[in-house]
Amino acid sequence: MSEISESLSQPFLWHKIDYPESDGEPLAETDTHYRQITDLRFSLEQYCTRKFGQVYVAANLFLYYVEGDPRKVVAPDIFVVLGVSPGDRRIFKLWEEGKGPDAVFEITSKSTRIDDVGNKKGLYEALGVSEYFLFDPLQEYMEPQLRGYRLEEGLYRPIAEIPLTCKTLGLTLKVDKDNHLRLFEAGSEEPLPTPLEEAERAEREAQARLKLEEEVERLKRKLAEVEGR
Repeated sequence: MSEISESLSQPFLWHKIDYPESDGEPLAETDTHYRQITDLRFSLEQYCTRKFGQVYVAANLFLYYVEGDPRKVVAPDIFVVLGVSPGDRRIFKLWEEGKGPDAVFEITSKSTRIDDVGNKKGLYEALGVSEYFLFDPLQEYMEPQLRGYRLEEGLYRPIAEIPLTCKTLGLTLKVDKDNHLRLFEAGSEEPLPTPLEEAERAEREAQARLKLEEEVERLKRKLAEVEGR
């Protein structure tokens, strides 16, 4: 039996155990990685909330997978759990939530590749994560820079379709001309918005409403002038 399998089968321990919320490490090692993580998390949260309702999307949150053993922890860059309540969490305890992630996204780099393509991949496979995606935004070691795996009969198989699809979430994954990973709803040519794009859209709508209100006021004044003659 593998170490992971043994860990998952350990008996529960009922005395109070501390599950740390952080290891003191930064969210991401470069600005590029940080921006990619925050953009993806925002896009996924907005889309999944609209599509699934009961869903939790997290970034760099500690996920504990063996009750009673705080050493059994992983912090995916981004993970999505369907069928659980939304809302903020300090940590994610698999045994309390009743299930683990359905999809995981790692924004990988040369310094994290051993974990991302080795230890984490094996762990996510053991935990039953349906789909696992790796993206190398700086093109430091992966070719192609976007890779995906899908769980089939308990084992990860490379996702062959191009562009990559996440069947679990109904999304297509593409890398744009700026080496930024974008997500597309199935059948759509428009990527899911990033926080900046959503803010710009809201600003355009606000300006359009303001112009409309100003035009309505102008017409009211003109009508009042006509009626007053």
